[in-house]
Amino acid sequence: MMKRHMLGSAVVASALLLTGCQAGDDATDYDAVGQDEKTAGSEEDTDGTGHAQELAAAQPRIVTTYDGGILTLDATTLDVIDDTKIEGFNRLNPVGDGRHLMVSVAEGFRLFDAGVWTQPHGDHTHSYAADPQLTDTVFDTELPGHVVNHGETTVLFGDGDGKIQTFDTDDFSDGDPQPEVTEAAEPHHGVAVKLADGSMLRTVGTEDERSGATVVDDSGKEIATSDDCPGVHGEAAAKDEVIALGCEDGILLYKDGKFEKIDAPDSFGRIGNQAGSEESQYILGDYKVDEDAERERPERVSLTDTESGELKLVDLGASYSFRSLGRGPDGEGVVLATDGTLKIIDPATASVTEEYPVIDEWEEPVEWQQARPTLFVQGEVAYVSDPAGKTIHIVDLESGEVMAEGELPHAPNELTGVTG
Repeated sequence: MMKRHMLGSAVVASALLLTGCQAGDDATDYDAVGQDEKTAGSEEDTDGTGHAQELAAAQPRIVTTYDGGILTLDATTLDVIDDTKIEGFNRLNPVGDGRHLMVSVAEGFRLFDAGVWTQPHGDHTHSYAADPQLTDTVFDTELPGHVVNHGETTVLFGDGDGKIQTFDTDDFSDGDPQPEVTEAAEPHHGVAVKLADGSMLRTVGTEDERSGATVVDDSGKEIATSDDCPGVHGEAAAKDEVIALGCEDGILLYKDGKFEKIDAPDSFGRIGNQAGSEESQYILGDYKVDEDAERERPERVSLTDTESGELKLVDLGASYSFRSLGRGPDGEGVVLATDGTLKIIDPATASVTEEYPVIDEWEEPVEWQQARPTLFVQGEVAYVSDPAGKTIHIVDLESGEVMAEGELPHAPNELTGVTG
């Protein structure tokens, strides 16, 4: 049974879209990346006219994958707007324009139009809605990996060929953006970030080993480099455009034109996934200490102060997964724990300040592709999926109230959204 409550301005607030690692501690299983059976909507839906309906205000949507397709939901009611069939295990990453997502397919990154957008008209804006559509636009690469939206740019990284495709994010609204293409020194499971001054930060590694990162200017000249980040993985941006990269022995920061390594308190202290916030100087990360574990289930997260260089650990009293990390509208840490609660963390004191019960207890599966409860934060609310119950829950991050629950026709896996 669907339970509905009005969410008011919380859902239509600006999104805090999380970028960076979505694959956790494991390389993507590209053999499982699927191909589409059919697409939803029509071509006219993507050009800002056609079947689009004008709205009184922006209409956010939630998008989740399942085994065999992509569901698009109303972000307020959680009603299913569209069910797009696409075979296999599919990855989703927002491009940052409030409308489009990238779907990782065998040929590369395929553009998904979630069907909501806002356009400026003089001194005001108009908002529109249309049918979601899996478009025919594919940005070719081998083994599509990370998608990073930072500032006004979106960067795609191909793990199999080291191909880096950089876009002005606003160009996605024009229909078919053309990327600037560069390459990493060698293909690897990596990531790249375009910075405000035009320079590019990209990880360094090979198919077998990753060691650090480098920054080059727009002519390709090296600005800074570091090989002091074994197993470099994931990225997050903090206040004042500090970029953090996870390492097997701590975290690597790029700030003020140079790299700074912050060591973990353990000889092996792996930070592979991070969540940043432009409102905060702190980076929230996972933290693992068992190098030989098939699937370690840690109960501590890391908090790194990018100004002081101090790294602290926070005991949650329960474990979590790589899809459990988020940031609230004021930069607070949000973690979905296996005891079914959302842990709200004050980064300045490195302490859990609130615990909001949301779902039943759960355990992280061994295979990272398997569905597990997932957290997505948009504006002032958190969306929590529960594959076992085929449900999604909307939680007010200030009060902890579960404001709506929606039952789905399929068990949700990856979870993200667009603001319209």
